[in-house]
Amino acid sequence: MGDHLARGEDFEKRAEKKLTGWTIFGSKHEDAADLFDKAANAFKLAKSWDQAGAAYVKLANCHLKLDSKHEAANAFADAAHCYKKSNIKESISCLEQSVNLFLEIGRLSMSARYYKEIAELYEQEQNLEKAIVYYEKAADLFQSEDVTTTANQCKQKIAQFAAQLEQYQKSIEIYEEIAQQSLSNNLLKYGVKGHLLNAGICQLCKSDIVSINNALERYQELDPTFSGTREYKLLADLATAIDEEDVAKFTDAVKEFDSMTQLDAWKTTLLLRVKEALKAKELEEDDLT
Repeated sequence: MGDHLARGEDFEKRAEKKLTGWTIFGSKHEDAADLFDKAANAFKLAKSWDQAGAAYVKLANCHLKLDSKHEAANAFADAAHCYKKSNIKESISCLEQSVNLFLEIGRLSMSARYYKEIAELYEQEQNLEKAIVYYEKAADLFQSEDVTTTANQCKQKIAQFAAQLEQYQKSIEIYEEIAQQSLSNNLLKYGVKGHLLNAGICQLCKSDIVSINNALERYQELDPTFSGTREYKLLADLATAIDEEDVAKFTDAVKEFDSMTQLDAWKTTLLLRVKEALKAKELEEDDLT
């Protein structure tokens, strides 16, 4: 490790010296770029991620001086992947610079990929608002490049986080849109009932019984097979329980579904919110009588 670190520092010193010197033949930025690349690799072998990231940033700047935007964008991405192990904020900053360069040269699929990476880093940091912003940017670019599956994966993340942030209408629109798209695809149509269940749970969170019932009618029109599913039965039973303000009936319906198909943490969290609102309403009614 010590050997790699010493070699990295030596390469970096030589690169800096090239930049401050002058040359008759070749380009000092080309020579320095070669040395910064070697320095970054040595730092990676030494697992000195901050130094590796910093060397890649210097490499990127050399490429920019040489007007090699593609190489600069790749170097910023390499820097980001090193920083990812030690400094998330710096990693995001380097990915941003990489994306901006890829957008400039029309490499939209690369830009989409790195926007998605930024979103994942914000997700890791539990910054859901920022994660949504970057998943949206990624989804738009993947969609424009006809990478529909990945675009939909990003959209599902947006819907998931929007619901967690109580932006239920946004989630509903995304899940309904994905359900509609999936119906015309033989591979994806089996997932439709799952998307409609997610949209329906978000409808329940809005506590508007009229729009819940309207949504259930719409979902049956959208997919005539939906009314025969356990997902539909769960939503219909929960809608009835909300209408009747019956917490026990609500709990039983959730338990029955969960005993056959385990509810994930996201659905459980949202259904608990609905149940708490229902309980509060029940207590309110008791206070009035």
